[in-house]
Amino acid sequence: MSKKIIIIAGDPNSINSEIISKTWKKISPSLKKNIYLIANFNLIYKQFRKINAQTPIIQVKSINDRSISKKLKIINIPLNFKDPFKISLNNSKKYLMKCFNLAHNLAQKKFVKGLINCPINKKLLSKTKKIGVTEFLASKCKIKNNSEVMLIHNKNISVLPLTTHISLKNVSKKINTNLIIKKMMTLKKDFKKLFNKNPKIGVLGLNPHNAEFANNSKKTKQIIPAILKLKKKGFKITGPLSADTAFINNYKNYDVIVGMYHDQVLAPFKSLFHFDAINITLGLKYLRVSPDHGPANDLVRKNKASHLSLLRCVKFINNIN
Repeated sequence: MSKKIIIIAGDPNSINSEIISKTWKKISPSLKKNIYLIANFNLIYKQFRKINAQTPIIQVKSINDRSISKKLKIINIPLNFKDPFKISLNNSKKYLMKCFNLAHNLAQKKFVKGLINCPINKKLLSKTKKIGVTEFLASKCKIKNNSEVMLIHNKNISVLPLTTHISLKNVSKKINTNLIIKKMMTLKKDFKKLFNKNPKIGVLGLNPHNAEFANNSKKTKQIIPAILKLKKKGFKITGPLSADTAFINNYKNYDVIVGMYHDQVLAPFKSLFHFDAINITLGLKYLRVSPDHGPANDLVRKNKASHLSLLRCVKFINNIN
């Protein structure tokens, strides 16, 4: 297996240059040899100067160039700009597409161990609707059955939202037995591959108190039937759990808590672990992770951004066998 790790610099109008620089200081010389940054060289150079980062960089032509291991190797992607922290929306979109296309091609051809994308503004991924990198890369990998999984991982617990980046009013329409089973099949397969473990799964309900007085609810018509079918397939799965108390202590009994929608699991998870987590996409043709936070435009050039999640991403991929 290749030891090379690709980092996509991500949103040019963000804290990404800061967290990349801070992460570089924290990794070992042997690991630095395997890191390649896909970015515009001139942009990173000027952003580093603006934030007084001392990270040494060098432009290389491909991931086969390992000549200078002490410097951060940058595979250059063209970008037009004047102010290094004020890139136009249109230029940012074109730039990111080129970055992701190169990273996707390298990862799909098994040239790298995994790829990490730094945070981005979701407006940069689609002209018609807001989608996350999870959905974007699933589309590039031609996954059409909605079986890809967003797993937010901490050493203590992982969480999985069944629906991602959609309006709350549309969540109930999307939840069904088939979706739950597809997502859980991907979870079990890739969790075993990454962590060598058949996960203990706790599934939350959709409605307050699991719609305890409703006979015609998602709980009885979709969630419970899915859980029963998965148990017959050998899954260690329990639920539906009441979402309002699951993250007090009950979550400690599970490896993964599955929620019906994004903030149902991410809000309590981030309250517990802050930036000590990573976002892993399961079900792709390659390993992709990212920091579990956004581009934090309000912190740009303030030297207040936490690099912990990006550092966790680098170490996670490096430790995968």
